[in-house]
Amino acid sequence: MIPSYDFYLSEVLIEAEALQKRVAELGAQISADYDHNDALMLICILKGGVMFLTDLMRHIDVPHEIDFLSVSSYGRGARATTGSVRIDMDLREEVTGKHLLIIEDIIDSGTTLRFVMDVLNARHPASIRLCTLLDKPSRRVIPIPVDYTGFVIEDKFVYGYGLDLDEKYRNLPFIGVVDLEKLKANPLSQSGDEGM
Repeated sequence: MIPSYDFYLSEVLIEAEALQKRVAELGAQISADYDHNDALMLICILKGGVMFLTDLMRHIDVPHEIDFLSVSSYGRGARATTGSVRIDMDLREEVTGKHLLIIEDIIDSGTTLRFVMDVLNARHPASIRLCTLLDKPSRRVIPIPVDYTGFVIEDKFVYGYGLDLDEKYRNLPFIGVVDLEKLKANPLSQSGDEGM
């Protein structure tokens, strides 16, 4: 049986109210910055960015499109990137000449985002900017220009509000810190419904 989310919870890092307040502020800032652009496209990096995207969209009052990109650089249950990035699901829409705003849940090493930005740049957009909910600059390996940041956090293993713990608990309304000792002793990948 899979434990409840609180079994692995060490602490609540960012409360739901603080998340929603900051998302609203980011939406207002993005709306002001893109007020005169008529070709804004939000590109959500799946799967972690979905909750952030849907809440953020409600606070962006300029017309915009959305599309989705799925990339992977982490193995299941892994905490660190493998360094090898691949596209699992590409965009459906044309981006040439559009102002792209990448919506990401968390940036740490920068490897995945550098790959994504290089791929998108090759498609000749009018501009590319990056909006992340969480930023871990202490883990940065590749410099990445982050235009909009929700919260800068320390190097902690976090989950909730779209971020998963072995594909679970994305639905939490807050950002929690994983109790690594409990995770080590009770890995989710060995739970009853996984990988038999």
